[in-house]
Amino acid sequence: MERKRAWLSWSSGKDSAWSLDVVRRQGEYEVEALLTTVNAEYQRVAMHAVRESLLRAQAESTGLPLVTVPIPYPCPNAAYEEAMAAALQRARDEGITYMIFGDLFLEDIRRYREEKLAGTGITPVFPIWGLDTRRLANEMVEGGLRALLTCVDPKKLDVSFAGRQFDAQLLADLPAEIDPCGENGEFHTFAFEGPMFRTPLDVERGVVVERDGFVFADALSGQPV
Repeated sequence: MERKRAWLSWSSGKDSAWSLDVVRRQGEYEVEALLTTVNAEYQRVAMHAVRESLLRAQAESTGLPLVTVPIPYPCPNAAYEEAMAAALQRARDEGITYMIFGDLFLEDIRRYREEKLAGTGITPVFPIWGLDTRRLANEMVEGGLRALLTCVDPKKLDVSFAGRQFDAQLLADLPAEIDPCGENGEFHTFAFEGPMFRTPLDVERGVVVERDGFVFADALSGQPV
């Protein structure tokens, strides 16, 4: 049976990485590219603050081409939507009819995506939607996924978690009120190893800084990328 042609919304984090592995295992969709918004001023993944060089290394390790969407900083919503509309048009022109997202349970985010894709000819797909996040987080770790916490919201989670690895110890250390997958914005990650990658990326933690109300841990490559 011919697979459905799709792009995958790629944040550089664990949820989008795990979604890629899930859809590959299920076999219904043929993911043809990764789509990522990049802060044009700092050349980093929006919100996750991952260097574009590491983002490209990620994509190369998945074996997929990367489609970057440059956005300004700061980025008004109108500018974001204009940039994304252009990217979606490109996808449609290339015959893509599905967009895969790694969202888990935030209804407003899902509704926003569905509204923006309505009438474009591209159908949103949510392969890990509604899964129990405690069970999912453990499944990720047990499945070999490794990630670095690159962004922490200090209003929700202690700053000491910035730069830590997403692993069994971290899950054990998270306060009970924190979602194990960080779906409420408690933290964001950079995935560097797992079944979705051909080879793991050589990554180490750099400096930790506070900016715009968030705490960021720089993800650095141990080797030139």
